[in-house]
Amino acid sequence: MLKIMMMIFLLFWCNLYKKSFWLIQNLMFMIMFIMMMNISYMNYYISISYYFGIDMISYGLILLSIWICGLMMMASSKIYMENNNLKLFSFMLIFLLLMLFFTFSSLSLFYFYLFFESSLIPTLFLILGWGYQPERLQAGVYLLFYTLLASLPLLIGIFYIKNMNFTLNFMLLNFVEMYNFFFMYLCMILAFLVKMPMFLVHLWLPKAHVEAPISGSMILAGVLLKLGGYGLLRVFMMMEKMGVLYNFIWISISLVGGILVSFMCLRQTDLKALIAYSSVAHMGIVLGGLMSLSMWGLSGAYSLMIAHGLCSSGLFCLVNISYERLSSRSLFLNKGLLNFMPSLSLWWFLLCSSNMAAPPTLNLLGEISLMNSIVSWSWLTMISLSLLSFFSASYTLYLFAYSQHGKSFLGLNFFSLGLNREYLLLILHWFPLNLLIMKSNFCLLWL
Repeated sequence: MLKIMMMIFLLFWCNLYKKSFWLIQNLMFMIMFIMMMNISYMNYYISISYYFGIDMISYGLILLSIWICGLMMMASSKIYMENNNLKLFSFMLIFLLLMLFFTFSSLSLFYFYLFFESSLIPTLFLILGWGYQPERLQAGVYLLFYTLLASLPLLIGIFYIKNMNFTLNFMLLNFVEMYNFFFMYLCMILAFLVKMPMFLVHLWLPKAHVEAPISGSMILAGVLLKLGGYGLLRVFMMMEKMGVLYNFIWISISLVGGILVSFMCLRQTDLKALIAYSSVAHMGIVLGGLMSLSMWGLSGAYSLMIAHGLCSSGLFCLVNISYERLSSRSLFLNKGLLNFMPSLSLWWFLLCSSNMAAPPTLNLLGEISLMNSIVSWSWLTMISLSLLSFFSASYTLYLFAYSQHGKSFLGLNFFSLGLNREYLLLILHWFPLNLLIMKSNFCLLWL
């Protein structure tokens, strides 16, 4: 773990030199492979220092963070070409990676909270500094206030636990009975519900996605939404008793909200907004499974979080490739792309099929586990789950069919091929997504 931290600090040093953009990206992939060499299937903490350690949940999400940060640099070549505050951009990405690494490897609840909130700062700078439209200021305010207001009760809850228990170490907080009351339960989980985001507190996400640059959208969809799920997995270690009593509220909101958001997806004309709303629907089913507190639910939620991180990030990359050529994200202009960019249609198909959980992707494994857990919690949920699955396939087909088929926009009187960098970017999203199902004990057997 010390090696990884040293390598991340090395990235800051590399950022001092001119033309070190691609060197930083290569170093990120190198850190990723060093991390993979240290794999351990233990479900207890390893590499423990006084404040930091990694167990199986942290391990997968740290790998995902480093992978997505490397791919963000690959996707942001336009910033490199135009030299648009390149050093500051690289610094923000490295700082964000460092904050995510510390968040996922914190052993103390307070340090987890501190780094959880710190990851908001570079994300806000990415949206405000490299976003496209003037509305990015409003999107930044939405992101900041939704997250910070929901996090204040969590901070109060952490101080209360410290006062009652005299420690904030995750390993010493399991099954503590002295703070099992509803207000405490609400304080501890509200910040994570907003971060996931749960339906009714999800409005910041589509705004942030639409205004963010490609790198901002990738990290939001890929990793930052997973912070909420990770926080809930940690907090429910000590809130199980209250969870059993009150989790039906969140499961109901998530499943009904997922169906309503699916309807909203079917009437979107902005490609980025469509994929952002589909993230809310997917996180709804993750939240439902996680709140069931069963083994199927917890392992399925973890699997789908990793799968959705890769799949959704890849779809945002595809939208960005079209946007760079057509200067629009509207479905009215981005139609008939099969004639305009024939070589990219395969990647649209592969990533759209992953988004609707077609085999052999990790999404399928996650969704099967989550459906098992939610139906075993209550058989009445079969109705909402079947509707959710149907509409999930519907809006993904709508996205693929409308964007790839039909008559092209008349202003497009030429055709365009993708660059090698873009194909590599898409392969690096899709390949791990399908490879991980062959080694699914990594995702399912960490409990």
